[in-house]
Amino acid sequence: MSRPTAHRESAAPRPAAAVPAPPLPRLAAPWTLRPADPAGTDPDTLACWMAQPHVEAFWHQAWPRDRWAGELADQRAGDHSLPCLVAEDGRDLAYVEIYRVDRDRLAGRYPHDPRDLGVHIALGDTGDTGRGVGRRLLGALATALLAADPGCRRVVAEPDLRNAPSLRAFTAAGYRRCGEVFLPEKTAALLVHPRSDKDLPR
Repeated sequence: MSRPTAHRESAAPRPAAAVPAPPLPRLAAPWTLRPADPAGTDPDTLACWMAQPHVEAFWHQAWPRDRWAGELADQRAGDHSLPCLVAEDGRDLAYVEIYRVDRDRLAGRYPHDPRDLGVHIALGDTGDTGRGVGRRLLGALATALLAADPGCRRVVAEPDLRNAPSLRAFTAAGYRRCGEVFLPEKTAALLVHPRSDKDLPR
């Protein structure tokens, strides 16, 4: 629903006291979330999902299995983003990347806090779109991330302004629109799910 391209990690120098890597949140039932496995069948799943027109239109990552295996391995080896698969009642239906804004190219584009977490999400099957799955998952994910990192004040997202279903899902899940972000390949809405109203970016 929201990730435009790979290799998003910022090239800017990191502070001496770097923030920790993105946490692995624990979602409440009926959801389960696990890190994507580059050595298993997850790259096959993602190669299939990313080739679906509703995903490819905004992610632009309709890659073969081997490239997805490499992408997942690279992410798992670093501390910028954590690639995950989400299941509902045991059935995989979404790909999620959890990232630290402080290590992302988004860091210089709004007054972020070093502990801010960002999310990208893709629902793989068209049968899971348009029925509230994204809204419910995004709300559960924000709640779980804020619980997993007590120092995090907000969870952010930056979907393409042209992606109306994604914007509706994030907004319905409690994300607030806090402006626009201009990136090389898109103009995005900056959406923020704060821990409290005082944690919205100023």
